[in-house]
Amino acid sequence: MAQTLSVCSWNINSVRARIDIVEQLLREETPDILCLQETKVVNETFPTEMFRRLGYVHQVLNGQRMHHGVAILSKVPIHEDDRLDWQANGEARHVGVRLDNGVRIENVYVPAGGDVPDRTVNPKFGQKLDFLERMIEWSAALEDKPTILTGDFNIAPLECDVWSHRQLLDVVSHTPIECEILGRLQASNDWVDIGRHFHPAPARLYTWWSYRAKDWAASDRGRRLDHMWMTRDVAEKAVGHRVIEPARSWIKPSDHIPIITDFAF
Repeated sequence: MAQTLSVCSWNINSVRARIDIVEQLLREETPDILCLQETKVVNETFPTEMFRRLGYVHQVLNGQRMHHGVAILSKVPIHEDDRLDWQANGEARHVGVRLDNGVRIENVYVPAGGDVPDRTVNPKFGQKLDFLERMIEWSAALEDKPTILTGDFNIAPLECDVWSHRQLLDVVSHTPIECEILGRLQASNDWVDIGRHFHPAPARLYTWWSYRAKDWAASDRGRRLDHMWMTRDVAEKAVGHRVIEPARSWIKPSDHIPIITDFAF
């Protein structure tokens, strides 16, 4: 019998500060698995009880005080807790698990990369590029493991993934070097970008709007920074993908919105 499963990813920008809208998402969308990025909390003070109350009793946390942090909360069993250090400095930016059906979920928070797209004057940009190079090495060695790779990639790769390709060419997250390296990551294991599979370019599919805009919806200067990729065997089981755009207007919102993929395994 087919098993339906939904996987959600969300850069929450502090899970404790936004616990109310996390609960709102879980009650309204009821995903089976929630992958969070930028939780900004150590494991010992992660707000586990709310998740347990709503049925997310399986929890794998990789936290860090005040910065970064990732977590996977699930209604279904998850195994094989992995934490890969693609930043090579101990930052909490990855956690991986395996489902009972053998599918792996890799939850990643790629560094933003600072403001200047030049590694000689901005070390953070170089760290971002090196992070992605390490991801490429990992990806190329995956072989035949059925895998979902999701999270905040902090890159909007296509011209239609930003509000203005021309105006953002020199802005970190949409520079040619970042788009090229993300393209190499995708090619390294023939990943399916499931967002663009269900919403082909040039459809509007933003997942992030800056806090700087007085009215984010009116200006609509969005970028697609959050992604869900999967190996082709897993992509064949996907039946839909959606972005929860109203979440950008919820009380004390994150600057990112949740993305959700539905499967029939």
